[in-house]
Amino acid sequence: MQTNAPAINDISFLIRHIIGYENLNALEGYTDVTSDMVDVMLTESGKISSEVLAPLNKIGDNHGCTFENGVVRTPPGFKEAYEQVNSGGWFSLNSDTDYGGQGLPLTLSTAVQEIFDSSNMAFGLIPLLSNSAVELLSAHASDSQKDIYLPNIISGKWATTMNLTEPHAGSDVGALRTKAVKAGNHYKITGEKIYITGGEHDYTENIIHLVLARTPGAPQGNKGISLFIVPKFLINEDSTVGQKNDLRCVSIEQKLGIHASPTCVMAYGDNGGAIGYLVGKENEGLACMFTMMNMARICVGVQGVGIAQGAYNQAKDYANNRVQGTRADAKGKKRPAMIIEHPDVKRMLMDMKSKTESIRALALYTSYCFDVSKRHPISEKRVKFSERVSLLTPIVKAWATDKAIKIADIGIQIHGGMGYIEESGASQYWRDARITPIYEGTNGIQAIDLVNRKIVRDDGKSLFLLIEEIEENLYNFSNLENNKFSDLGELVHESVNTLSRSTVFLINQAGIDPDLVESAARVFLDILGNTLCAWLMLLQAGSCEKLLIAKNLDPLFLESKIKTVKHFLKWQLPEVLALEKILLEGQNDLSLVSKEDFDV
Repeated sequence: MQTNAPAINDISFLIRHIIGYENLNALEGYTDVTSDMVDVMLTESGKISSEVLAPLNKIGDNHGCTFENGVVRTPPGFKEAYEQVNSGGWFSLNSDTDYGGQGLPLTLSTAVQEIFDSSNMAFGLIPLLSNSAVELLSAHASDSQKDIYLPNIISGKWATTMNLTEPHAGSDVGALRTKAVKAGNHYKITGEKIYITGGEHDYTENIIHLVLARTPGAPQGNKGISLFIVPKFLINEDSTVGQKNDLRCVSIEQKLGIHASPTCVMAYGDNGGAIGYLVGKENEGLACMFTMMNMARICVGVQGVGIAQGAYNQAKDYANNRVQGTRADAKGKKRPAMIIEHPDVKRMLMDMKSKTESIRALALYTSYCFDVSKRHPISEKRVKFSERVSLLTPIVKAWATDKAIKIADIGIQIHGGMGYIEESGASQYWRDARITPIYEGTNGIQAIDLVNRKIVRDDGKSLFLLIEEIEENLYNFSNLENNKFSDLGELVHESVNTLSRSTVFLINQAGIDPDLVESAARVFLDILGNTLCAWLMLLQAGSCEKLLIAKNLDPLFLESKIKTVKHFLKWQLPEVLALEKILLEGQNDLSLVSKEDFDV
């Protein structure tokens, strides 16, 4: 039996005491963001999550989407749930008010997305892409395109897709073959795209496909890619939906997980060419698409947080109700015991809880940095935090999703044999989570992007600025009166030193052995992810201690949070030293490996 209990208390704690309302209120347009407003938002989204979305999760997994005569239908209840959630404005929280959005911080939108994803990850994929597309169109579309598409996408009347991948062009986007030929004020698009989330469905009256294609004579590779708006139904002059465009869904994929989300093979131009409209300039499409991709990558990281919370809820409830073995009471008398009382099960649950809370903090902090990059009144601050978002995006995408899989896997283990049985629902979290390290750029690609583009390219400038802030936090933390966590601070300080050494090592190696740097990229991302999460967890412990003294919050929550922080720092963080050893000593071995070694 799948259960749902969104982590509203923890989310509220992070927004209030780690990010801080005073920091959100200092940003342009966010002066009206109050604790009362956010509390209501979290409570109401929690009700939707538990009462509307959670009951559909198993139905969606079992039933899946159906495909017949080019038509895709989502599982029973999903279309109605979409209409209900959309009517409450939940999909437009951080969108521009000029086009019908609510103009709230991404920080709050992230919180709500996690709450929804914790109960039904597959349901949230189409809104996720629409929100990411809004970011793209807001940045790169013409004014007339914005006027047509943004109000309808933000309102949820129309949905969007992201069309990059082709059968022969996955991570190597520059190899795509889809063609775009100019024909008056539009282009004719021909080609095939695969793995298109929401390529066809019954949620909305129109689907706006954002398609990468190559114009005649365009340069080869990434430099010759253009971006096009290709509507499922063409738009009339009065902005109403018109005739069907020359495109179709060929089939839907049968997948390991997220069965309620249609993943489509799309064909464009069977009858002469689908009509598409250029976004930005020719040959600059990939740069435009990266605006959408980067937002989607943050959102996929949030999916990792949501699915981790869902798996934890499931495992915790099972452990609280499953009787196995005995434990001695205070008088030494043996009695039947719930498995949550057994030390090893406690260890597994604390692993799940601490890792989930750490990636939640990372996701919310990244979203807050995004808000600062857009709304801080000082331009220098906006630039600084824009660079920080660029740095953090591959980390939150890769680190959070990797942890989500491990957390869901532990959840299965806690269930024992029932975890392997579909009836329990535990396996769905793992199956749904398993796509997150793959789509929106594999986590290996994220690591390489992090190292090459965000570290080596600027000699680690943005990262070292962040490290300076962390070290300042640690110094202030170590000088607190009656500091009960000095040992924990030392653990984080040691991890930060490891991160600094690892960063210098990679920068120095970049000009000597680029292959070594790429082979070490994944290890470096893990060091960085661990360290950032440790810093954010330590900040929470410090806040908890202050709140306990002030008696401003439920002491049970605060004391539990401190225990969770301690577990993370003592059980998870030590792997950083081992990772550094691999980074410094183990990577050269890969240069000696040839493809023939895998055949013997």
